Amino acid sequence: MVAVNLLYDVGSKDEDPACTGLAHLCEHLMFSGTESVPKYDTELQKAGGDSNAWTNADLTNYYETLPAHNIETALWVESDRLQHLALSEESVATQKNVVIEEFKQRSLNVPYGDLSHILNAASYKVHPYRWPVLGLTTDHIAQVTRQQVKDFFGQHYSVNNLIMCISGNVPFDQAVQLVDKWFGAIPARSIVQRNLPVEPVQRQARFVAKHSDVPQDLLYITYHMCGRRHPDYQACDLLSDVLANGTSSRFFRNVLMKTQVFTDLDAAVTGSIDPGLFLVRGKLRQGCSFDEAQHLVNAELCNLVENGVSQYEITKCTNKFHSHLLFDNIGYADKALRLCEYEHISTAEDFNTVVDKYKALTPEKVQAVAQQIFAPENATTLHYGPSVKE
Repeated sequence: MVAVNLLYDVGSKDEDPACTGLAHLCEHLMFSGTESVPKYDTELQKAGGDSNAWTNADLTNYYETLPAHNIETALWVESDRLQHLALSEESVATQKNVVIEEFKQRSLNVPYGDLSHILNAASYKVHPYRWPVLGLTTDHIAQVTRQQVKDFFGQHYSVNNLIMCISGNVPFDQAVQLVDKWFGAIPARSIVQRNLPVEPVQRQARFVAKHSDVPQDLLYITYHMCGRRHPDYQACDLLSDVLANGTSSRFFRNVLMKTQVFTDLDAAVTGSIDPGLFLVRGKLRQGCSFDEAQHLVNAELCNLVENGVSQYEITKCTNKFHSHLLFDNIGYADKALRLCEYEHISTAEDFNTVVDKYKALTPEKVQAVAQQIFAPENATTLHYGPSVKE
């Protein structure tokens, strides 16, 4: 078997605030076919393969997995749709309807579906991360024109805005020869240079309350943190593991096991390329108050700020990260994706040494990062649920 992964350096942060959801729409349109390949999936299925794609704020990713002797099928259809994608009025209209229905299913017609809209808008004021990948509203997708789609596609989809990785049972020289055969003659395009607004430092705590007829009350707290390429990123990631990774984490031992306030309590980092967010999120038991829940969370965060973490916790979380890194990349497709991601962040070879950045962390370094992140004025708090009174 072999996996072919193509990572395009375009995401929802590259959209105009008045026309959001366009990156996700282009992802759907990439499956609309060409004159040579009217039905993209059919050709791959005939070759014994399958494919999929995803879009986030920073990137759009496409991948195929198929028998190694049919690798040219994947390279052929990817090369063909990059050059000759069918952006007809009919295909654009069809995919606009599909994307609008997905927006409704994921954001409008499901409990908690508007969380990302609320959190992003409260946490960011100027950076494009302030809207979710699906877009701000279905109206933006409904009103987008075919010309706007063509312009966006032409500005971002090019061989010089693409990272490709082939992983699996194919010799290196053969892979290089085949990629050159199918992509080597494609001319580069002029890529729009990013000039994104820099999110200002948050100087005052923010609070949002949202009443909604959902099953449980939710507490969310976001803190601004560095981006993926910053040297402090690993310390931020480790802090989320100290708090919430497994049954030996602080949230589990000190909050979930010792109190009856939360049914679930978690911490995570967004992992975005530009400065992102450290997230704390908890589901409250019925009858428990937001004040009590927030007091418990603040107590754990204050303990991190005042007393730091132990070397044992750093070693434990580093070992967990290393184990997850290895087991998560056994498959061809996962390995190809991760190598593309690391090449985008810095260089693919960093995949082999990233664990050393975690091993190099000291209690003093992690505590200093915690003190910076968990400053009270850096917090945006959301109370969301049936008991909230707006």
